[in-house]
Amino acid sequence: MTDLLRSYGAAMKVISNVDKQKTGRWLNNRAENSHQPFRRRERTMLRFRRARTLQKSVSIHSSVHNHFNQERHLYSRENFKLNGVAALAEWRHLGMA
Repeated sequence: MTDLLRSYGAAMKVISNVDKQKTGRWLNNRAENSHQPFRRRERTMLRFRRARTLQKSVSIHSSVHNHFNQERHLYSRENFKLNGVAALAEWRHLGMA
């Protein structure tokens, strides 16, 4: 599946695969969207000039993210809110120590 770029059609003619090609405006969305988390990570990495500062930031972010990230789809609303309040209380307690 490809989008409507003409270069794809020309390449398919060269390898004689035109009849198997599906083209459409949104047919390529699944392939393109699968790369988004990786590209988001790349954009974040470009903001840092040195690998050392990037590593510091990532290590801090991972500890915070792991502490507060809860799979919302696994919990009911009440349990999710209780877990969030407990995580925030624990984080504040750790910050005071």
